[in-house]
Amino acid sequence: MGHREIGLVGVLGAGTMGAGIAQLCARAGAEVLLCDAAEGALAGGLGQIEASLARAVERGASSEAEVAAVRARIRPASSTAELAGIELAIEAVPEVLELKAGLLAALAELEGEPILASNTSSISIAALAERSGAAPRVLGLHFFNPPTAMPLVELISTPRTDPAAVERARAFAERLGKQVVDVQDGPGFLVNRCARPYYLESLRMLEDGFAEPAQIDRVCVEDGGLPLGPFELMDAIGIDVSLAVTSSMWERSYGEPRWRPSPIQVAQVAAGRLGRKSGGGFYAEGTSWRAAPPVAPGLAAAILDRIVANLVNEAAFALSAGVASGPDLERAMVIGLNHPCGPAEWERRWGRDRIVAILDRLWETEHDPRYRVAPLLRGGGIAAAA
Repeated sequence: MGHREIGLVGVLGAGTMGAGIAQLCARAGAEVLLCDAAEGALAGGLGQIEASLARAVERGASSEAEVAAVRARIRPASSTAELAGIELAIEAVPEVLELKAGLLAALAELEGEPILASNTSSISIAALAERSGAAPRVLGLHFFNPPTAMPLVELISTPRTDPAAVERARAFAERLGKQVVDVQDGPGFLVNRCARPYYLESLRMLEDGFAEPAQIDRVCVEDGGLPLGPFELMDAIGIDVSLAVTSSMWERSYGEPRWRPSPIQVAQVAAGRLGRKSGGGFYAEGTSWRAAPPVAPGLAAAILDRIVANLVNEAAFALSAGVASGPDLERAMVIGLNHPCGPAEWERRWGRDRIVAILDRLWETEHDPRYRVAPLLRGGGIAAAA
């Protein structure tokens, strides 16, 4: 039996993500209440939407009439009391457990029992669900930044999430034009988890004096076909943001060695070198790896070997844990991160035996449990599972 189409959505938090999600929902035909109690935040979010709509007209992507219709579907709200009648709530407030949990608990009291979705990128959905008092209605809808452009959404459920709520949320995300991957709740969900080695193995190479940021970035882009090198990507995301996600995963896993935060990131954050937003991070403002000298072929091959081997190994652990299906994992890494291929395809290109040998060699050299080989990878590989 089909579910009734969601018509009224409440978006909580009018920052960059919340405003983008509100615009996306209104563009898909839903009525939207954009709510933020912080002084000036609501005006800022509405201003961001207005600027985005104006750019769409300038580019010829939308007509004046289409933009006017989107604008008319978005209404401001300053408290959850004004959200009566919503069928879906999407919270996009700062990544603070107590803040999100308190907000979801307040939304759980609304008449009509709306679906309660969190856009968190790192906080346990199960923890939010238990604190909400309405666990069957709580799930994760993790959009990627900017939500109006990035095509992937992670749909995260817990053992207590009502399957009917999951299916309504999925139908709504697909109505927004998104490709949806089903993910079980866990540290980093799917994309953030499987992307961690891209940053952490690069940082480990820097810690060990194996290679410099410009060398690693050049190899990843020019030889690996990745859109951005790990260090320029951390500068773009924000080194503090990257560290916060890694730290959350490490803490939630009770110290999983593969997710151990790097002292280099900790030092950068302590020094206020957060990346582009602070005027510099791994690169000084206005500089890039593109001006650095070429990388010797032997070093380039070794850098890419370490990156690829650890990406594949993490994917094997994720598949074994049931975080997502093989096909969804492949799609997520390509669609969500713009990687040239997913981990199973990396395994096919490199060869399972070669990847296992790379990891075993790192273990023999470093004696660091982060390099232990996933049983699935050692036993037969992830390509068959994907």
